[in-house]
Amino acid sequence: MRAVRQAARTALAAGSPWVDTAPHYARGRAHEELGPVLREYPTGRVTTKAGFFTEEQGRTAVAEGVLTREAAAEGHSLERGFVRWQTERSLAVLGRVDLVFVHNPEHDRHGLGRAAAHDRVREAFIALEEFAQAGRIGGYGVATWSGLASGTFSVPELVLLARQAAGSSEHHFTGVQMPVSLITDAPIRQALNGGGPLVRAEDAGLITFGSAPLHGGELLDAMTPELVNLIRPGLSAAAAALLAAGSCPGLDVVLTSASTREHWDDAAKALAAPLTAQELRRVTDELASG
Repeated sequence: MRAVRQAARTALAAGSPWVDTAPHYARGRAHEELGPVLREYPTGRVTTKAGFFTEEQGRTAVAEGVLTREAAAEGHSLERGFVRWQTERSLAVLGRVDLVFVHNPEHDRHGLGRAAAHDRVREAFIALEEFAQAGRIGGYGVATWSGLASGTFSVPELVLLARQAAGSSEHHFTGVQMPVSLITDAPIRQALNGGGPLVRAEDAGLITFGSAPLHGGELLDAMTPELVNLIRPGLSAAAAALLAAGSCPGLDVVLTSASTREHWDDAAKALAAPLTAQELRRVTDELASG
């Protein structure tokens, strides 16, 4: 658990504007670990999520009448009442929340399809719109692993669902999060060609967050000296991978973690001078040809 506090404190001390978390991270203890750190850095902005929960959190939700036992067994819920309950708990522990992501609404063990996913998003948005209109959260969004890539939903469809949830064109849907890396590079290639979800999100005025820029560490094995040198000579493998992701057109925030100030400064220095579109295209073309 110390790693959660250390990573957040390192990032905030170095000037990172965002900390990203979720109720089920660190076996359900991430929020408790982050709360005191966020109080130390009152200008830091925090995003959390609604959807997934630990077994212990599920048992509590059942005991409080928020979920049925059957629903709790799923480990994921976007029912309106549960989203309210989970967000209340997040606010109580973290102290403040700038953005709540609806977490992986494409998650569907029963194969119900696109329409059901849209219904789940709308239900969650209704609950989060209430919090936003009351000034209790800054806004809400969607954090997805595959929903945008698979076509389960699109950015314009999410905006429409937010308007339906708010009952007007004035809504608080403000951000999208998706994986962006040299492994999950479709958003990069699409953005370089002037399309894809990042460009559509930018056009809609949304804040865009790129998750898993190192693909859970798997990307480091693929970062050969030749690839690092193509991206930018002299960088570490991790910094080069982060630079490639962070140079993606239309991407506002790259979500990463660093346990030491040295590692954080290494990443921040690389990201401070993004690749040009031409340089980034050369990297993606090289990977595609390989």
